[in-house]
Amino acid sequence: MAQDVNQGVREICLWLPEAEEFVSHGAPNFRVRGKTFATFMVNHHGDGRVALWINALPGSQELHVDAEPKHFFVPPYLGPRGWLGVVLDRGIAWKRVAALVREAYDKVAPADLRASVGKTPLFAAPSKKLSASELDPLKSPQALKVLKDFRRICLVLPESHEASQFGHPVWQAGKKTFALARHEGRRITLCFWVGVDQQGLLSVDPRYEIPPYMGHNGWIALDVSAACDWDEIESLTHQSYRHFALKRMLLQCPVA
Repeated sequence: MAQDVNQGVREICLWLPEAEEFVSHGAPNFRVRGKTFATFMVNHHGDGRVALWINALPGSQELHVDAEPKHFFVPPYLGPRGWLGVVLDRGIAWKRVAALVREAYDKVAPADLRASVGKTPLFAAPSKKLSASELDPLKSPQALKVLKDFRRICLVLPESHEASQFGHPVWQAGKKTFALARHEGRRITLCFWVGVDQQGLLSVDPRYEIPPYMGHNGWIALDVSAACDWDEIESLTHQSYRHFALKRMLLQCPVA
């Protein structure tokens, strides 16, 4: 019996011939000969779901979502292409999950591999649920401490407030985001605008990386999983705030 859902998903997906796992955008994906048949998503953009997105057969999405919305949903991005979201921690039978994965594999696998697949094994449901911090790493004790100290730096700035975007906490000057916190697996990062020129200088330091989606606009991500230099973080926060804040905000309390 798989101990947790991570192991359970791998058992169900990787028993199939030539199935392999790869990571895309921080999430485990499963493919055969270059074609993806399943993606494992935990709390995607703060949706709270532990789910498998499956490259379902035509008509399967509508059938399952309409009949059992407790267990099935239309996933973002891939939903319009017929993919099916399967919620794994609300009592669905693991035998059903295995059957859907098998169908998705058969949909994309070449004929020679499909012919070599035997009977689908019986897979027992995982015996352990994910903890709150596994579901959302920003709720781990370490992350909560980082966020508490980071809030002190951000919220003292004029007209700043905390909001949420795509499941991550962000801090805004008026309507413009100047800082945010993210997690990638077990890594916790704080993100700031520094400008494209400074990105190159900072990314020489292994603690820094250019984040996806917003990196091309001059943002940088600082890994604070191991330690925090709060003087450094405060300087980056103020620089980013100055870039986005209105003149009246800076006049209320000029940032050095």
